[in-house]
Amino acid sequence: MKFGDFDDARKEYVITTPRTPYPWINYLGQEAFFSLVSNFAGGYSFYRDARFRRITRYRYNNVPTDEGSRFFYIKDGTTIWSPAWKPARTPLDRYECRHGMGYTIITGEKEGVEVRIRFFVPRGVHAELQDVVITNKGHRPKDLTFYAGLEWCLWNALDDFTNFQRNFSTGEVEIADSVIYHKTEYRERRNHYAFYASTTPHSGFDSDRETFFGLYNGFQDSRAVLEGTTYQSVADGWAPIAVHRFDLHLEPGESRSLTLILGYVENPDDEKWEAPGIINKKPARAIIDRFSKKEEVDRAFADLKAYWDDLLGRFVLTHKEEKLMRQVNIWNQYQCIVTYHMARSASYFESGIGRGIGFRDTNQDILGSMHQIPALARQRILDVAATQMEDGGCYHQYQPLTKRGNNDIGGDFNDDPLWLILSTAAYIKETGDWSILDEQVPFDHDPAMAAPLLEHLRRSFYHVVNNLGPHGLPLIGRADWNDCLNLNCFSTNPDESFQTADNKKGRTAESVFIAGLFVYAGRDYVEICRRQGLEEEANQAEQHIQNMIRTVEEHGWDGEWYLRAYDYYGRKVGSKDCEEGKIFIEPQGMCGMAEIGKDKGYPIKALDSVKKHLDTKYGIVLQQPAYSRYYVELGEISSYPPGYKENAGIFCHNNPWVMIAEAKAGRGSRAWEYYRKIAPAYLEDISEIHRTEPYVYAQMIAGKDARRHGEAKNSWLTGTAAWNFVAISQWILGIRPEFDGLVIDPCIPAEWEGYTVKRIYRGATYEITVENPSHVEKGVARLFIDGREVPVNEHRGPTETGVILPLAPEGTTVKVRAVLGS
Repeated sequence: MKFGDFDDARKEYVITTPRTPYPWINYLGQEAFFSLVSNFAGGYSFYRDARFRRITRYRYNNVPTDEGSRFFYIKDGTTIWSPAWKPARTPLDRYECRHGMGYTIITGEKEGVEVRIRFFVPRGVHAELQDVVITNKGHRPKDLTFYAGLEWCLWNALDDFTNFQRNFSTGEVEIADSVIYHKTEYRERRNHYAFYASTTPHSGFDSDRETFFGLYNGFQDSRAVLEGTTYQSVADGWAPIAVHRFDLHLEPGESRSLTLILGYVENPDDEKWEAPGIINKKPARAIIDRFSKKEEVDRAFADLKAYWDDLLGRFVLTHKEEKLMRQVNIWNQYQCIVTYHMARSASYFESGIGRGIGFRDTNQDILGSMHQIPALARQRILDVAATQMEDGGCYHQYQPLTKRGNNDIGGDFNDDPLWLILSTAAYIKETGDWSILDEQVPFDHDPAMAAPLLEHLRRSFYHVVNNLGPHGLPLIGRADWNDCLNLNCFSTNPDESFQTADNKKGRTAESVFIAGLFVYAGRDYVEICRRQGLEEEANQAEQHIQNMIRTVEEHGWDGEWYLRAYDYYGRKVGSKDCEEGKIFIEPQGMCGMAEIGKDKGYPIKALDSVKKHLDTKYGIVLQQPAYSRYYVELGEISSYPPGYKENAGIFCHNNPWVMIAEAKAGRGSRAWEYYRKIAPAYLEDISEIHRTEPYVYAQMIAGKDARRHGEAKNSWLTGTAAWNFVAISQWILGIRPEFDGLVIDPCIPAEWEGYTVKRIYRGATYEITVENPSHVEKGVARLFIDGREVPVNEHRGPTETGVILPLAPEGTTVKVRAVLGS
């Protein structure tokens, strides 16, 4: 069942009924000011950090869901309705929500009145614009009252919903010239305030929640709206809000435009005040004055669309498969940018409070957006490297506002350091900018302990070498990629987190997954060292990699698949000998990508075991059989009901590792089969089952052991976005950046006839046509550059089946034709 349609020409998803299976959201903002907006106009805004600079309030896990934050009403005689359906929930004659690239447009129509609201954050501006057009489409004059409102958060989102004994006495506002300023704590320790402005004089306002709604009323039945008025209340403690009322008379066919601005301002300490007790409004007024002109609003919107057109124009696929094109060209790349900005902090499943930016998470996220925002990726690599410890370990997370490691979570997730090697190598492959390795980066954010980024990579590599267990495999620490496989935790206290509980100190629990990642990422480290002239270091690192390969072959292979781990007691995890949890997806994908035991046929056997034991119609589950009871020696993974999250759910993040391993093995049809199963564009017709947005990936889909098999959760903020773009663009379509240039090495279904890709790479444009006349799955047999055939063997890349293109001068266009064959 569908609840809307894709409008590919406009790069939008169009929701045509408000009763979606779950709120379907979008993200606004490109730099520092961000908003989440749902198809009901719900969501919230923040500046840089969703915990410490939350601007508007949002109630998670609320009943009814997704109410508060923004709210809009029309009072037309005795009829009260909301353009976004909620919160009034009056049935509408017409409803439409268009989620686009960095903007959302919601239109509601009732009894001849249409209200359209366009939400977006202009580039370079710390504000959300709400561009409202109200039209009388009927044949009689209309006297209407329009309300636009929001609820302020008292900045620290955690404190906002816990510390009521203080918060009910701190709220402060100022009101001037149709602008409501939120200045809670501004006169003490804060140098920032927010404002909600109308560029058109309002007819009235309220800034006290209880006054506007009534103490025992809700968002659906505001007292002020029922009475068709406002009370001009000035908040003094309790719960400050901002509501503008507009009394409008519209003749038939007449439209009225209103621009509302939700903004954020920081003032220097010596410029905080206009007069004693009066905040310095000059920066806010500059924003308000600029967007008081409708043409400036439209110009900012056009600039935003051009920005996204440019970002999405750097990898463009032309293919007969329409769903594939919209997935690759629009929504997957868009989601990759969002995950770069948000990491795992703020979504409708992540509260913005518990997690900042994860070391592991962000290093993976930028793999999918590297070709779009290399300069931002460079800075993020340096920022995250600064949270690394001297021994090569690192903080698991850091706060985006301070860029300092989060002590609440700590470290000892022993896969974390290796992802820094992978992201840095990807940056160099994309840009050719080797200077990043020379950047001085502190350890633990201490400038006195600064070292070149290359030294950080070395310590990342040797953090594994220096932390090996009894079998010579990497120690797992608190956990590896799977945060819920806690082999040293032994938690029996329901009041503690598995991730932060005291761990046993024994150095016995080992991870085969980290071993695979060490081999996979370590090869990039070796190549970087060689190209930096560090031949001895490269040789030593290569020897450590070879040792790890032999160790996995001896102690990490279970006969038909790779083991998952050894637990605290030295017992196998993810083995045919286990009662439950016999096979896990992570080592099959990662060790398959690393091609460990290739000469022995291990990757193919492991991938065949994935197909046999883990595959379902909705994707590959994390492990089988699911754990039916709690295993204290395994930790959180066994605390979930069977089929959910890490306990045999379809964890979409690791599905593309299997796709890549299949592509490296030359099995394009199998890689494509797995790709389609979890790609959102292919799931639109089962939205009543899938539930989350049909335009972005979710972290998890309920597995075959779950009662709700196929139901997704945790959409938007997931490494699934980056890894699926890497899988489809670099390994299936096969257009892959390497240190020396762009590689063409497709691995596709034999029935595909071909496709074209426009790829901007190091300033040059490559127009690549792939033809498959022999209907093979892999192998470039002939290569043409600018119409001239060139010897394939002279252009072989890192693999025997692909070719590497010579680097073209910046600003030039290269036409490439690659013909697949045996």
